[in-house]
Amino acid sequence: MPDLPKRTLGRTGLEVTALGYGTMELRGGPRGRQISEEEAGRILNAVLDGGINFIDTSIDYGIAEERIGNHISHRRDEYYLASKCGCLAGWNESDGRPAGSRGGGPHVFTRENVIAGVEQSLRRLKTDHLDLVQVHASPSKQELEDGGVVEAMLDLKAQGKVRFIGMSSTGSNLRDHIAMGVFDEFQIPYSCLQRGHEDAIAEAAAAGAGVVVRGGAARGAPSDDERNRERGAEAVGIWEKADLDGLLGGMSRMEFVVRFTATHPGASTNIVGTLNPVHLAENIEAVSHGPLPPDLYAAAKHRLKAAGSQPE
Repeated sequence: MPDLPKRTLGRTGLEVTALGYGTMELRGGPRGRQISEEEAGRILNAVLDGGINFIDTSIDYGIAEERIGNHISHRRDEYYLASKCGCLAGWNESDGRPAGSRGGGPHVFTRENVIAGVEQSLRRLKTDHLDLVQVHASPSKQELEDGGVVEAMLDLKAQGKVRFIGMSSTGSNLRDHIAMGVFDEFQIPYSCLQRGHEDAIAEAAAAGAGVVVRGGAARGAPSDDERNRERGAEAVGIWEKADLDGLLGGMSRMEFVVRFTATHPGASTNIVGTLNPVHLAENIEAVSHGPLPPDLYAAAKHRLKAAGSQPE
């Protein structure tokens, strides 16, 4: 396996690999892909064997936390572990989702639920600390203040149960969250075909926070997968209008997409989730090639802007 480049996750000082692993695909349950425990263990160990040192999960991701705890907790010193809070502790996907729920399941932004959720995650993950806990579902600043969410996170940090605190943020709330000045990290959706948060990523990094990009592959290159093709019709249109195939040279579409994401100077890591060891190896190989050359990056951004993909 090639060596993955590392970047500093903002003021946390953590040296994270430019490719991270997102565990939503391990969720199981009624909304997830059904895989065996053997398959789950195989992909998680392949992630670590491939040199990835940043793993992102959530209470909302079904049994993903339990699977991490069962299969790689004995390798805990090999990876940084990030989970979420604000997700309803004790909730199970089989319970159904209330109307208006965000981020995969119900969310309760109170001190009590934040603490209960982190304690639950620690048990499931079979660890005594999270390197990073992130507020899920991008609540407003007012919701955070009303529920005492940040204070609860800082208390958990003081107890050593959490090392750093972050926010999974989007849209209009993102700049409010950055301005609060309390979050060490932001998880932000971004890809070459969905560049709306491009400037906000730069602002978060300039404020000293680390940035974890999500959707940097799944929401990027057009896919032959039927589910992704249906979901990404708009992205396919932008890709074709921008004629990005004309810039690929010897790269695959997926390599171009993950390297485009990695070229953003404010991005610390890009979390990609897959259950396929071959796809995992391809992603590792792509990221090991480093950022896109400056002239290619500039040409791609010029074409993408003309095709309708640009910062908001």
